[in-house]
Amino acid sequence: MRILAVSDQESTLLWDHFDRRYLEGVDLILSAGDLDPNYLALLATFTPAPLLYVHGNHDDRYRDNPPGGICVEGRIHTVQGVRVLGLGGSMRYKRQGEHQYTQGEMQRRVARLWLQLRRSKGFDILLTHAPAYRFNDEPGLAHTGFTAFNRLLERYHPRYFVHGHVHLNYNPLLPRRCMYGETTVINAYETYYFDY
Repeated sequence: MRILAVSDQESTLLWDHFDRRYLEGVDLILSAGDLDPNYLALLATFTPAPLLYVHGNHDDRYRDNPPGGICVEGRIHTVQGVRVLGLGGSMRYKRQGEHQYTQGEMQRRVARLWLQLRRSKGFDILLTHAPAYRFNDEPGLAHTGFTAFNRLLERYHPRYFVHGHVHLNYNPLLPRRCMYGETTVINAYETYYFDY
């Protein structure tokens, strides 16, 4: 399965200078948040591949202008036998704003998934906006990762963990792809193609 992961920054090749060739052979699109809903609608329109998305911390606009695709917030969605668990949002760094959570709030979101996790016997891809705690996150509250994600990775050992939020242009030393135990971690900033 060929997967296109996107987040945080619209690709000029897929948005400003749209070229359908960059979507050829793609079987699944995963959006890790903070993208223009019209951009996601375009991607969903020009490929038969399903588009699954979670919210980023700047995605309040999705309420009035929902993107194309399937929102997988707080649930497991299966595509061609691949189980994708979605948990969007970032660390709460201001009083107002949707899709922001404290460590405890995110842990409670995960705890509410126990029945889904049991029925599905885990998941294959964890799709989030924020990274895991102290693993490719950044100093400062806004870009701190969630400990709940570390626990999910350590308990279920999914094949992939796809996140966004921490832009690769923030820190050139941040890895695009690395390992957390048995799980391949991918920062989906702008675009990243991989095979499942």
